[in-house]
Amino acid sequence: MAGSHPEGAPAVLADKRQQFGNRFLSDPARVFHHNAWDNVEWSEEQAAAAERKVQENSTQRVCQEKQVDYEINAHKYWNNFYKIHENGFFKDRHWLFTEFPELAPSQNQNHLKDWFLENKRSEVPECRNNEDGPSLIMEEQHKCSSKSLEHKTETPPVEENVTQKISDLEICADEFPGSSATYRILEVGCGVGNTVFPILQTNNDPGLFVYCCDFSSTAIELVQTNPEYDPSRCFAFVHDLCDEEKSYPVPKGSLDIIILIFVLSAIVPDKMQKAINRLSRLLKPGGMMLLRDYGRYDMAQLRFKKGQCLSGNFYVRGDGTRVYFFTQEELDMLFTTAGLEKVQNLVDRRLQVNRGKQLTMYRVWIQCKYCKPLLSSTN
Repeated sequence: MAGSHPEGAPAVLADKRQQFGNRFLSDPARVFHHNAWDNVEWSEEQAAAAERKVQENSTQRVCQEKQVDYEINAHKYWNNFYKIHENGFFKDRHWLFTEFPELAPSQNQNHLKDWFLENKRSEVPECRNNEDGPSLIMEEQHKCSSKSLEHKTETPPVEENVTQKISDLEICADEFPGSSATYRILEVGCGVGNTVFPILQTNNDPGLFVYCCDFSSTAIELVQTNPEYDPSRCFAFVHDLCDEEKSYPVPKGSLDIIILIFVLSAIVPDKMQKAINRLSRLLKPGGMMLLRDYGRYDMAQLRFKKGQCLSGNFYVRGDGTRVYFFTQEELDMLFTTAGLEKVQNLVDRRLQVNRGKQLTMYRVWIQCKYCKPLLSSTN
């Protein structure tokens, strides 16, 4: 599934970026003094108006025949999107290093090591609830590298005769791409690589291997033909995360990190749980799934017109791509049902400002971190 349409501001290089979440609007008269304000509280009137707007744009649904077309031909719509925009639509997501510090190459290793050891000592499969974690960012862009846990989490032993089917190929569990790596990251919905390439550029750890997949074959072709693409450190492949018949090119329990950035919202809600279940089985005990996606009543949802609604909080854009708008509770249910435990589940209500046009735009995003218990019964 290709990454979603960016509706935030351009990214800044990680070493020049300041931590977000500390700029608060205390004086409404100063709203146009900055480009964005953090953690903006909505009034009861504003929340009620947003709910009315959603009810209004949901009254007329897309006909069933067209809904079937959007599902069956989803890959065509995303391929067309990337044929038109190629590499020019998205910005590299360097801000992920700020919002997901556990992915940074080295400076956060001690924190993660302590977290890992604390859980191991207690032998209780729980993660600390890091509600004091980093605030969310203004762009819908990001990604990164990692070395966390100092490669502490070793791949569980896999029987030599275990194989997994990838398309029409039988690949042995000890001969898969990146099988010799000590730290493995998978990005689902990689688009043209705006997350993958910052990871590879930033993290020179020889033990790191990055997998990336997308629903769009056009997007994967753009990744593979990028001069920064290094097959010795990265494996890009076409994959539909809703297709239960196709396996990922890695064994179960082999990944340290799975990243979902504005991708889960692009699939049919009824298929989300099975997709998360399948991904969860790929994580090592102690591994993490990281998500950032659209929140309920985001500006993008309120802008939809009548006739674009597919089902509750699920819409189709003018180019045929689709998007869902989540609540924290919905995402928590998806992850916990898949056997994962909450580390972070935050909603970011951000006020973006166009100072030139004197416009205000209210964004709502959700950021989640869920881990696989160290003593996991989920395989």
